[in-house]
Amino acid sequence: MTQRRLAFRIAAALALGLAVLPACAAAADESFSRTRLPNGLTLLVRENPVAPVVAVSLQVKMGTRWETRESAGISNLVQLMLVRGTTTLNGNQIVEAADRMGGTIDARGDADTSEISATALARYWSEILDLVADVALHPTIPEGTFRAVRDFLIRQVRNRGDRPFEVAMDTLTDRIFSPHPYAWDPIGLRESLERIDRNALIQHDRRHYVPAGIAIAVSGRVSAAEVQAKVERLFSGMSGGSPPVAAPPEPPPPAASRDALAVPGAQAQIMMGRLGPTFTDADFPAVKVLSSILGGGMAGRLFSRLRDKQALAYTTATQCPWRVDKGYLLALLGTAPENVERAQAALASELARIQQEPVSEEELQIGKASLLGDLEMDRRTNARQAWYMASLEIMGVGYEFLDRYVSQVRAVTVADVQRVAQRYLSPLRTVIVAPPPK
Repeated sequence: MTQRRLAFRIAAALALGLAVLPACAAAADESFSRTRLPNGLTLLVRENPVAPVVAVSLQVKMGTRWETRESAGISNLVQLMLVRGTTTLNGNQIVEAADRMGGTIDARGDADTSEISATALARYWSEILDLVADVALHPTIPEGTFRAVRDFLIRQVRNRGDRPFEVAMDTLTDRIFSPHPYAWDPIGLRESLERIDRNALIQHDRRHYVPAGIAIAVSGRVSAAEVQAKVERLFSGMSGGSPPVAAPPEPPPPAASRDALAVPGAQAQIMMGRLGPTFTDADFPAVKVLSSILGGGMAGRLFSRLRDKQALAYTTATQCPWRVDKGYLLALLGTAPENVERAQAALASELARIQQEPVSEEELQIGKASLLGDLEMDRRTNARQAWYMASLEIMGVGYEFLDRYVSQVRAVTVADVQRVAQRYLSPLRTVIVAPPPK
């Protein structure tokens, strides 16, 4: 990389990172409130008068973390069924109602939480809350629709086996986590989906949709007092009770392994990873900075060295998701099939090098700025603000956690990056998915 290009990337990343400061300051001036209803449901409201829109995120303590191999995918399936019929509306009518309000409504399951998300023009804030409540409280789960949606998901799982990237990801997470349920994608496993019936779905919904396991976040041009009064009217009739406690088995200890799989495709996928920290672990901010230095777009080491300099990759990236239990850190690249051996060696070399040699102060600042800039960009919409408020509440830390996290990222040092690199980049599990030889 030329000095001019390096200087440009540093300036761009620092500018993006510095942009976090005024944005966070503006967010601090907005009205934020948290209320716990008598039945245990938590309401969070962010009054944001900037745009005439409103977003709602209802999140529940339900996801793959509560599943087993026998029930894998049931949480996501519950969510998909919620928006496909209530006692007063069918699936098409639910979608059309949100559309008439200038918005959308959807639901999905994830690893640590499951969400019903909705948006609308601000003047329909009351009506969109009615719709969200109807979906959450009065699902019918029609037998015919249930079978059609379940069969659709089974086809999606089958199709994942034909896509090299998904095969590599599914194989790597299974090696890292199994028997912990983070081993599978929230969509589930084919054999478990085939066993799930409508009664199991209803029971799963009833166990998890209890007030103490629900957080509702509303962000937009609204009045917190009016939203609170509305939510109390809609949800105060829910009976109490505690949500199920997640007690998944521990993942196996980190170990080195290598899987080579043949899947037709134009590219080969190479992934290397291992167990990472929980998102509340003291190491997590430094691991996120490490991930950013390695895979933070065009400024990342993997892109500049493996793609730009050595022409060994079409794509490069790192992943280190927020997880309540131990997560993972992985590095990946897509390459030409004929370059697999060279690309694997080069990727392993870069991961070893960052353990052995301290990063430069310039790389550290670029990594921090890119990480914080991405976070701030992700929080610019009301929908994402609502998501962060509800998800962090459900995950047990509260929305204020983000302020602490940003401060911790800014405090990461060169020594911190090398320390976590040595801790979380060895030993590594490797998965290679390439087209079969001709």
